[in-house]
Amino acid sequence: MLSSIYSLLGLAAAALQSTVARDCRNVPGSPGYPSDAQWQVLTESVSGRLVHAVPSGQYCRQTNCTDVEWASAKWRNEIPGAMNLVNFEQDYDSNPPSLCGRTTPENCGQGDVPLYAILAESVENIQASVNFAREHNLRLSVKASGHDLLGRSTTKNSLLIHTHKLQSIDFTNNFHVGDVNLGSAVTVGSGVGLSAMYNASKEVNKIFVGSSAATVVAAGGYIQGGGHSVLSPLLGLASDNVLEFNVVTADGSVRRANEAENSDLFWAMRGGGAGSWGVIVNATFRTYPTFEATQYTILVAANDSSSVGAICEAQARHAFDLDPMKAGLYFGITYTGSNSPAYIIGITAVFPNATSEQAIAASAPLLENIISVGGVVLSNTTTTTNINELLAQTDDESGSFGALGSRLVPESSYRHSPKKIGNTYKSLLDAGTYIITTIFVAGGKVAENADIDSAVIPGWRMAKAHTIVGTPIPEQGTIEEIRAAENLFKTTQLPILESIS
Repeated sequence: MLSSIYSLLGLAAAALQSTVARDCRNVPGSPGYPSDAQWQVLTESVSGRLVHAVPSGQYCRQTNCTDVEWASAKWRNEIPGAMNLVNFEQDYDSNPPSLCGRTTPENCGQGDVPLYAILAESVENIQASVNFAREHNLRLSVKASGHDLLGRSTTKNSLLIHTHKLQSIDFTNNFHVGDVNLGSAVTVGSGVGLSAMYNASKEVNKIFVGSSAATVVAAGGYIQGGGHSVLSPLLGLASDNVLEFNVVTADGSVRRANEAENSDLFWAMRGGGAGSWGVIVNATFRTYPTFEATQYTILVAANDSSSVGAICEAQARHAFDLDPMKAGLYFGITYTGSNSPAYIIGITAVFPNATSEQAIAASAPLLENIISVGGVVLSNTTTTTNINELLAQTDDESGSFGALGSRLVPESSYRHSPKKIGNTYKSLLDAGTYIITTIFVAGGKVAENADIDSAVIPGWRMAKAHTIVGTPIPEQGTIEEIRAAENLFKTTQLPILESIS
């Protein structure tokens, strides 16, 4: 399989090259950069859907945006140049830096935001974009929702394809690949957010594997990274449940990728990395009958990192309690910036096919352990007859400046080293980490699906959890202060997390 993938990579590279390798892309001022007339030809070929992209700070000033809009992922989804983490819009490397935030003066710079974007509404729009970028040796970037935690949805001086307007949702009870009927499925465009998918799924009493979010796009970077969900212990990763892609590759061709056709491309796109293989037009996901579910939430207040560490150790000791019920769990710690309480810990578990009484009983040992170490606790349950109601969110928090990173934590760490896990969380907080989110969405069906041949990293099949850590980057800080924050994150905080990963 790897040799075939290397061949696929070679074909993609050849499509982007002429007769010799070209390491540098054309930028404004380069001899080969498109003229105004050539940009106009592209504009006409996409029916006027080529626009000048601007940073969210500039767009905000032009439209007099509110604080609520600035922090809304839905608002940012509509804007080609807006990322959910605003620091990815900044160019800290130029001299002088090119910056544009909420508080930047009106003459702010373009930063790392592309100069041009195509608001794609059809596969032909995507093909025209890809072909233009190839013919003029331009860097190409793709944004579905802008949630990428590595900032890959934006690139300076690139041509951006914004897929937000590809909003089709089509259900079928009989999806075929060749002569094989794979059963119930949904085909969605690469601009459809998860809230829209959950609302549509609710109407037809179906469910698919997706995260608990509003604006994350299932047929975007989410699926290409593997795609985890609170339903993963029950149903597997999203990439385990994708049946087909329609994608525009670097040569401008539209390719159908599934187990029978372009199977190497299908293998690569299931976990092989966002934006690496082409521009997704739509993707088809396996669907299941909907079911009853209960969400159980615990909120804990703690005044110091030692207390948080003790609570985290307690949670680690009970990390396997919910496995028989195939429940997924989110465990999050937020630094409040005050002394009382200094930290808020939120624990939310989703129990498929379970009543509130069953969820409370399964969580009781953990709750008792947390109370015994001194946590101030609130808890509540929500039960629904349709799991879509628990997963659909109204919006996602956005618009901040921060560095985020994550690691998979293996099952063995939780089984054999719960005290070390508690100490690790304490060390992270003592090192200035503001946010820690651990998502218990592995094990169960994720581990059972180890025989699925895809590009998902093998660590998922051995993991118990996915832990994300974050630290703020000062919007109004000097470059030295920004670099210091980034350096703290990379050289201190991430290595602490890696001690248990």
